[in-house]
Amino acid sequence: MSERETWATRAGFILAAVGSAVGLGNIWQFPFKTAEFGGATFLVVYLVAVFGIGLPAMLAEFVVGRKSNLNTIGAFERIGYRNWRFVGVLGLLTGFWILSYYSVVGGWVLRYVGGSLTGAYFGDAQGYFGAISAGPEAIALHAVFMALVVGIVAFGIQDGIEKATKLMVPSILAILVALAVWAFTLPGATPGYAYFLSPDLSQLRLTVDTTPSFPWLTFGGPLAAIIPFAVSQAFFSLSLGMGAMITYASYIDGDESLFGDSATIVVFNTAIGILAGLVVIPLLFAQGVEPGSGGAGALFISVASAFADIPFGRVVGVVFFLVVLVAALSSAISLLEVVVSYAIDNYPVSRPQVAVGLGSAIFTLGLPSAWDTAWLTWFDTLAYQLLLPASVLGILVFVGWVFGRPGVEELLRGTGFGDGVGSLWLWLVRTVVFLGVVLTLALGLLTLFGGADPAIVPPL
Repeated sequence: MSERETWATRAGFILAAVGSAVGLGNIWQFPFKTAEFGGATFLVVYLVAVFGIGLPAMLAEFVVGRKSNLNTIGAFERIGYRNWRFVGVLGLLTGFWILSYYSVVGGWVLRYVGGSLTGAYFGDAQGYFGAISAGPEAIALHAVFMALVVGIVAFGIQDGIEKATKLMVPSILAILVALAVWAFTLPGATPGYAYFLSPDLSQLRLTVDTTPSFPWLTFGGPLAAIIPFAVSQAFFSLSLGMGAMITYASYIDGDESLFGDSATIVVFNTAIGILAGLVVIPLLFAQGVEPGSGGAGALFISVASAFADIPFGRVVGVVFFLVVLVAALSSAISLLEVVVSYAIDNYPVSRPQVAVGLGSAIFTLGLPSAWDTAWLTWFDTLAYQLLLPASVLGILVFVGWVFGRPGVEELLRGTGFGDGVGSLWLWLVRTVVFLGVVLTLALGLLTLFGGADPAIVPPL
């Protein structure tokens, strides 16, 4: 087993964690989940989920990671709970699963950077997406994207991930700010801001029917459609339930405040998601595109169509898709690091060998998604509705009821806070956060297996 690395600086850890959180979940998924599920109404539920559920859950993952200084599976054994290793296994498998199709979308982004330079999609944006999103070309681009991810992870924590994210994250923020300012100047963009920022509170209703049915309760009302996607979007965009935050926290060498670090990460991540919305949604309204149309492919159809009709469209297209590419890479490297960390912690293998081997396995799992977008839709839906909430729920149960007080002590280390703050966090994990995740998982299972309205599953 090789000597375990640590972050060179606290800023390096924070930027790496922000980079893990800030990815396609923010720039690909978030604007179009928001557009599809009611604009500002979805945004309200998402913000509640991020700060009310995501932040305490992130602290739970940080506690396990820093306490153990080991990978997402070995962490549970090192702190004395070997029988709970299955929670780490679920997180690792969830990240492995998500990266397999995430890389396919990363390949699309690579293609659109080139397409923006040449204006290749300007004549027929929908036809262009159909031609490059599946089949041999999509497989080739999937391979190129995974090769980039493998190359960064192979260099290690300080020389690979930390240096890359120190460049990537500030670049993402700066470019999105510039694009949001530019979008504000577009004629016809004003209704987009109203749609994105003015919620319809009448939509925030959830009804419960206790008539016997699967699984004994039937949920209805607008919130029944919004909650599972908003909460899972929070998990996806914060890289929770994938083993990433446990793994990144395991490289902390010191008594930094986990409260301060997690709050910084969540605020940065949320701000970048909102910035992406302030670019994409006004742009769609300016071009007369119906919100939510196109599903996951909308970023590559609706936005690309808009670039074809504006001044300097090629330049703006290149800049936009470059920032999407950087964001995709910053998250993808964290997901690959989860499985690489486990391998190098447990076996006498070199980091480059493991990165190449596991990257190849993930590439292979992603082949169906690259060959047919229907498979990608299925992979993504399963991750959102089942894998992410189930994995986060496992962490919450372990930290809240099994680990308990040692977790509070680890959380308070380096903060200067009293025991009351830690006790409040533990109470939230056991009650509010736990119930929120259980509700999300229940609604997700209803969608997958209980005959819930399939319209709430977004098509490609």
